[in-house]
Amino acid sequence: MAKELKELTKRADNYSQWYNDLVVKADLAEQSAVRGCMVIKPYGYAIWEKMQQQLDKMFKETGAQNAYFPLLIPKSFLSREAEHVEGFAKECAVVTHYRLKTNDTGDGVVVDPTAKLEEELIVRPTSETIIWNTYKNWIHSWRDLPLMCNQWCNVMRWEMRTRPFLRTSEFLWQEGHTAHATREEAEAEAQKMLKVYAKFAEEWMAVPVMQGVKSETERFAGALDTYTIEAMMQDGKALQSGTSHFLGQNFAKAFDVKYLNKENKEEYVWATSWGVSTRLIGALIMTHSDDNGLVLPPRLAPLQVVIIPIGKGEQQEQIAAKFAPVIEDLRAKGISVKYDDADNKRPGFKFADYELKGVPVRLVMGGRDLENNTVEVMRRDTLEKETVSFDGLAECVETLLADIQQNIFKKALAFRDAHIYECDNYEEFKEKVKDGGFFLCHWDGTAETEAKIKEDTQATIRCVPFAFEQTEGIDMVSGKPSKCRVLIARSY
Repeated sequence: MAKELKELTKRADNYSQWYNDLVVKADLAEQSAVRGCMVIKPYGYAIWEKMQQQLDKMFKETGAQNAYFPLLIPKSFLSREAEHVEGFAKECAVVTHYRLKTNDTGDGVVVDPTAKLEEELIVRPTSETIIWNTYKNWIHSWRDLPLMCNQWCNVMRWEMRTRPFLRTSEFLWQEGHTAHATREEAEAEAQKMLKVYAKFAEEWMAVPVMQGVKSETERFAGALDTYTIEAMMQDGKALQSGTSHFLGQNFAKAFDVKYLNKENKEEYVWATSWGVSTRLIGALIMTHSDDNGLVLPPRLAPLQVVIIPIGKGEQQEQIAAKFAPVIEDLRAKGISVKYDDADNKRPGFKFADYELKGVPVRLVMGGRDLENNTVEVMRRDTLEKETVSFDGLAECVETLLADIQQNIFKKALAFRDAHIYECDNYEEFKEKVKDGGFFLCHWDGTAETEAKIKEDTQATIRCVPFAFEQTEGIDMVSGKPSKCRVLIARSY
């Protein structure tokens, strides 16, 4: 394990390589045999499961219900909404045949040319089209609204340059799709779901986020408005961590989804969609972790407490007996605990391994601790150790986990806030943005200015943030009047 840690690239030396190393060494994921796709290993998937469980609960509290829609989408569906197909056309994987056959030499298989599909099928890049084709059969009158479905699934967007969790050709996510009687209801729903994502990011992931609305260039293909939460990673880059879209009536018109209102008149419904993906695991890693490995917020850590006894024979049995009621108390409080008395690994190896995997609290008891009725407690977020009385240990650990959750959020918030800059000089901006950070700059609202910023600096307008009082000013690029400051950053 010391070798594993020694081979973990330092953040200061190469942040990107540190991330890639950590994903592998902490047993989160690995590259698969399929180019651009990853295998999520049990420890990484356990984090995703905890995210799923909490988000699923929050979605259902808003009235959404889970459903499942097909993986394959008829090609003609994508062409019904012009902006949508243009936005995803270059990323689509296409199924053209439905059968293989043995090759002429009998030692392999080939595509059967006689088994060509009449209409090609698209492996879903997102499900608006197949879902709205289905909603047409479910929605007839105002009594059927609102209709609010969510699905947990995988999607495929063909990527040439991939990075585990952050950008892969196939990834896991959830996508919510809602239909409403009025524009006001749909807009309110889209904004409500953004707040759900922000609450989850800050209270469970301990990741501070900026909420805002995307520029027209950056919005989701087919949406009238896209709302986003943007998080800052330790290298100062932004990571889009969740989006919610007000789709207007675009998909309702494309798929002829109408309802009879209370006056018995036909109207098109109003729509939203919203989603987060396994990219959140990447956000978790890059926001909190350090050169010793993962730092996980207790609320999402697969394993919250590890207990490592140091002793042999009768002493080991005494330590195990002493901890048994504490383990029971912790589990009764909903805290996940592992008692690691495996004798095939040295204590030092175990310490480093659990640090690498980001276990929030480590408890160690040896012979002297047994005699003194004490235990060594180490917290992963600060690596601080403290020897405390064994009495009241379960309550002590519960309090400590809550403190760690708050502490890593405060640390991330302080880092982000220290790297937010107001900037009105374009030359100054071009120099400073190289080092990362969030820049609040006046923007004239034109796509031309937006494109020039991206071409000159590789930075993009992340959103018009809600958190700042907007005032009029002058665009730093064009010199034209500006009605607001936007958040600009380099991003993943």
